[in-house]
Amino acid sequence: MSTQIPPEFSQKAPASQGSGSESPVFNAVPSNGSGGSGYGSGSYGGYSGYGYGTSVTSDSELTLVHYLQILYRRRYAAITVFLATVVTVALFTFTATRVYEGSVRILIERDDPNVLSFQQVFEQSDGADDYYETQYRILQGRGLARRTIDALDLWRHPSLNQPPRLTIRGILFWPVGKLASWFEPARPPQAADAAETRTQTVVINRFLANLGVSAVRYSRLVDVSFRSADPGLAAKVANEHSKQYIEQSLEFRTTTTREASDFLTQQLAEQRKKVEASERALQEYRERTDSVSLEERQNIVVQKLQELNAAVTRANTARIQKEAVYNQVRTVLEDPAAMDTVPAILSNTFVQQQKAALADLQRQRAQMSEKLGPNHPEMVKINVALRGAETRLQNEIAQIAQAIRSEYEAALAEERSLSASLNQQKIEAQSLNRAGIEYGALERDATANRQMFEALLKRTQETGVTEELRTGNIRVVDPAEMPTGPVSPNIINNLLLALFGGMVLAVGLAFTLEYADDRIKNPDELKKLLGLPFLGMIPALSGNRASPPLISEGVPGVFSECFRSIRTNVLFSSTDEGGRMIAVTSSAPGEGKTVVSTNLSIALAEAGHRVLLLDADMRKPRVHEIFSRRVDPGLSNLLVGNATASESIFESEIPGLWLMPAGTHPPNPAELIGSRRFRDFTAFLLQHFDWIIVDTPPVMVVTDATIAANFAHGVLFVVGAEMVSRRVAQRAVEQLELGQAKFVGAVLNRVDLEHNAYYYSRYYRPDYGGYYGPPGGGGGGGTVAEPVVARPAAASILGGAGAGARAARVAASAGTSFTRRTLASVFRSVQSGVRSAQNFRIERHL
Repeated sequence: MSTQIPPEFSQKAPASQGSGSESPVFNAVPSNGSGGSGYGSGSYGGYSGYGYGTSVTSDSELTLVHYLQILYRRRYAAITVFLATVVTVALFTFTATRVYEGSVRILIERDDPNVLSFQQVFEQSDGADDYYETQYRILQGRGLARRTIDALDLWRHPSLNQPPRLTIRGILFWPVGKLASWFEPARPPQAADAAETRTQTVVINRFLANLGVSAVRYSRLVDVSFRSADPGLAAKVANEHSKQYIEQSLEFRTTTTREASDFLTQQLAEQRKKVEASERALQEYRERTDSVSLEERQNIVVQKLQELNAAVTRANTARIQKEAVYNQVRTVLEDPAAMDTVPAILSNTFVQQQKAALADLQRQRAQMSEKLGPNHPEMVKINVALRGAETRLQNEIAQIAQAIRSEYEAALAEERSLSASLNQQKIEAQSLNRAGIEYGALERDATANRQMFEALLKRTQETGVTEELRTGNIRVVDPAEMPTGPVSPNIINNLLLALFGGMVLAVGLAFTLEYADDRIKNPDELKKLLGLPFLGMIPALSGNRASPPLISEGVPGVFSECFRSIRTNVLFSSTDEGGRMIAVTSSAPGEGKTVVSTNLSIALAEAGHRVLLLDADMRKPRVHEIFSRRVDPGLSNLLVGNATASESIFESEIPGLWLMPAGTHPPNPAELIGSRRFRDFTAFLLQHFDWIIVDTPPVMVVTDATIAANFAHGVLFVVGAEMVSRRVAQRAVEQLELGQAKFVGAVLNRVDLEHNAYYYSRYYRPDYGGYYGPPGGGGGGGTVAEPVVARPAAASILGGAGAGARAARVAASAGTSFTRRTLASVFRSVQSGVRSAQNFRIERHL
């Protein structure tokens, strides 16, 4: 069935147009480098409530403000944790049993008895730290605790023998005590003695739990303390424990001395026998080997060995030198030209004379050869003289070589003789050394046994004297006195710790809750994460409402002004003179997209525009409920041919606003919205309306919104504050971008201004209430009409007046309420919006 066009629309029938034939009419571009939009750079109407990011602040200030915002937003949880911590610790402190501490100070000197100071008997550690650490462990030992309990007969004392009573306070504050025990110094666990009974083990464990041992730094003083609910018992136990420690130490010393004395007496008898045996063996060796003068003989042999060794070294050096000279002379005999390289030949006087004579004869022959021939008698004579000189020189060199050879052979013979004598002397020295080794071993053994015997004899005598004495290295410096006041609980410290710990826990919980919350909560996060122009935010209205809030039905003024601000931003983001279609969607259900689309339509209609609110959410339509209309006939009926445009479009009670319900729920909404019929119909509607606001389903639920966004001139993306996670919102924007949607911007809806008052106080201040008008006043006075795009007046679909006349009436009525401040704010808002639009166009062009 074809769509029936009413007579008033007969002049412009729907024309078939391609999906890509229309140029974009909104300057929607991706976010700038900071993730925000150009719309957030100005102040709309001069009010800081609409100027996001206008103030110039440093990074540190922004960080501090951000942290304060988190604390303020989570203040209830933080205050609850803080108060719970403080109250719990205070109750624990003021109801805890008063505990008293008796403390005695003792002096522990290093125990170095002479009887045990030599390592021949046994070795003792030289580390003072080890010694004092051992004493601390003894003070905390089970054996010493048993002695003290026996001395004071504490086995039946109620504080040690009876188990603690199970009380409500103990059950409630057991976690607090457990937490406090974590900050106390850990004590190494001590195994119970096998001879202890179960009762004794319990008493000793409780005794040690109340016993404290602490060293005074940079001294040899030690404080021994005991805690008890009875102040007299605390002092008494501390004094008795120190006394038992001193007595036990004396017993240790006496026992050790007695054991050492017995050991030394036994060792002394054995050592005496060793001394006698070693001296007897030494004497027998002397008699057998006649070793009385062995040491003198060894000295003579060693001295002679040293002399021979030095003589061999000198002979070896002389032989090497003479051998080198001899080798050089032999070279000259074979090659007379090398004579100049041998110092032994050059230094000979006769050789020097013969070389001079030979050189003189050679010079004379050279002079005569220039004038005389070779057979001239003078030349023959001079040649004979030259040969004679050369012969004498060679003979002299031969004699020198023979002499050098003789010297070399003599040096070689001397070296061999001395080496033989040295070897013989070594054999004799080794023989004496073997005899001396055995003799020395016997002598050293006898000397060592004699020294050990003398040392044992001396220590045995000292041990006998020490055993008679009863002295100790430990004494009491300050005995314990009855404490005058309790040491636990420490009220001041506990309360201060509660305040500090409560603050830490409160702040930690606040930040943990904040960073664990993945939802979009404020405009800064929206701009940064989605990268869309931020058009404004809408506060959440308190109280239970039977129907969605409409700016035409007495909502608070701030709610109305937010939509008027969004309307202004939408108007200045448009550059097209024809009709404009905006698809309003969100990522998930419940974010308030229908409320936004409805109120935006009302705001545009109040500004004098002809607006059609088209409900394209055929799965869960709500627009008809808001305006108390039937759901059908509507869009789906028209698209399938069961209704006409005049039957599907209704004029609302608000001047300039028409409605088109979703219609009967079809089995294939996505196919209807993506059909050519829907595209042709919206193109037809744009010829008769200034604005078409399309309420679409959520993006992440169905594909209807993505399809409708492709047909629309722009998409207005609604984000519910603290309602949707960041990943879901980002995925929804990506889905729309894949569908080639053009974004007008994003709106943050349902912002809890009361819960986030610290953050939004700079956006919405209470002193603007007079300007907005009292709550319930129909949106407040001072409604500013944005400039209306000039268009030919078209007849109403249902026969209403033209848009131009209505726009003139609205503008005239609104103009009468302008004040100077309002006019200035509007101009600033317009100027900021124009700048933002220009920036977006430039970025899109680039």
